[in-house]
Amino acid sequence: MPTLEWIGKDKVINHHLDVQYRVLDHRYTYMGNGVNGVEIPDGSKIIRGDNLAALKSLLPQYEGRIKCIYIDPPYNTGNEGWVYNDNVNDPKIKRWLGEVVGKEGEDLSRHDKWLCMMYPRLKLLQRLLSDDGAIFISIDDIEYTNLKTICDEIFGLSNFVTTIVWQKKHSPQGDATYFSNMHDYVLVYAKKIKQNKQDVQGFQLIKLQRTNTQDDRYQNLDNDPRGVWASDNYTCNKNAEERPNLYYPIVNPNTGEEMWPSRTRVWSFSLEAHEENMKNNLVYWGTDGKGRPRFKRFIENVGGIVPSTWWTRDFAGDNQSARKMLRKIFNENEQDFSTPKPVSFIEQILGLAIVGDDIALDSFAGSGTTAHAVLNMNKSDGGNRKFILVEMMDYAESITAERVRRVIDGYADVEGTGGEFSFYDLGEPLLLENQYINENVPLEQIRAYVFFMETRQPISYTRGMDENPYYLGKKDTTAYYFNYEKERVTTLDAEFLSTVKIPAEAYVVYADQCAITPEGLKKYNITFKKIPRDIARL
Repeated sequence: MPTLEWIGKDKVINHHLDVQYRVLDHRYTYMGNGVNGVEIPDGSKIIRGDNLAALKSLLPQYEGRIKCIYIDPPYNTGNEGWVYNDNVNDPKIKRWLGEVVGKEGEDLSRHDKWLCMMYPRLKLLQRLLSDDGAIFISIDDIEYTNLKTICDEIFGLSNFVTTIVWQKKHSPQGDATYFSNMHDYVLVYAKKIKQNKQDVQGFQLIKLQRTNTQDDRYQNLDNDPRGVWASDNYTCNKNAEERPNLYYPIVNPNTGEEMWPSRTRVWSFSLEAHEENMKNNLVYWGTDGKGRPRFKRFIENVGGIVPSTWWTRDFAGDNQSARKMLRKIFNENEQDFSTPKPVSFIEQILGLAIVGDDIALDSFAGSGTTAHAVLNMNKSDGGNRKFILVEMMDYAESITAERVRRVIDGYADVEGTGGEFSFYDLGEPLLLENQYINENVPLEQIRAYVFFMETRQPISYTRGMDENPYYLGKKDTTAYYFNYEKERVTTLDAEFLSTVKIPAEAYVVYADQCAITPEGLKKYNITFKKIPRDIARL
């Protein structure tokens, strides 16, 4: 498989592993109508801060759990006039490049910088995706080829699903230098493509809901008691050499005429299957009964519509409709977003990937369109989908979160969707540079991190459920304990073991020191891990 090389790649290819794990500081939870409530740990989230660090912070709770990711990253156009600065020369990106790539970053081209910025973020997004999840990435011509190549490398060429072309504008630009740019792309990758129908895991595209217009073509021309139907081709795109068993004559029962398919397009059914179709009244011969055979396809057996890769503005909206909606939400103040994505566009994307209580993630959240789409969908069908937004710019609270609040409560003449979300800031690193635990971090977040690093599962156990306050939880046949106190040195000793009541085949116990002999540890199948030395870095 071809790979892409650029200046700085060797510095960022594994940088996601070096990013410090930082906790999320809960600021408030918005419940609607101006009411704030307590944190909902597994609820929708808006996170203010650098998305690379935020994605790392999401891993203990969400690795392998995100069903759909949509991102609209900077297109690297060089346009520096937007609130969302679509340029990798943004001071925050330049500072990050200086820290990660070093002096070599001074010689990077615009494309090198963009790739250095995107690569580690995509690596973390890939980890967050569930096995049956998919990522949708908006991009234009400038970085499409580069993005496609690094996504092939990160997600795997076999997991490439398609490229959607979206008509983002209504009218051509009269002042365009060469061609008026009327479209954007959406690259689609799965975490794991289903190889066949028997594959129980992997991405399964949700078909689009049928519209009244699409259903209007279904009629009941022969008063069939099974209901309305539409006639479909009786031939397929195979030739007689490829499918000799599908090249045979069919007799029209009304005229006795013998009919052959074209040698380049044979029948869709074998002779045996055709005879079954005739017995079951599934062959239509035209209004006068003298035509060529067509297959009767009943509406109840059709299901949804397979989506196409060409999305018109009538189907998914355009930038102009998105700007109008923002003005309506913010009382005629467009908030300087020149190319926001329309809610209908995001709804079409999410509708292909999430249902029920699935989670959607947008780590370049901008004005918050993804949350708006999720809330609309929940209101429409009573679902409980969750959203996670990450926005590094200063307007994460004043625009992103404010829009979501207004959508929940209602704005202008639009009824509110209901719902809630918790707002977070990126907090302090959990492990300091000297490997010691940061004692400013709440104990429950330390416990959750340690359990995740051991099991790669989010912690579900809360303190107080067991008489031993240091119990973290159990995975398979192993129980985990984190014997840690900020104010004193802890010891794994006989007294501590007397408090262990959870039956298990093996035990992992963290403490500052151990007073049990190696023979004793082996006898009770205990693995001792020293704090902080043996706490793994995420």
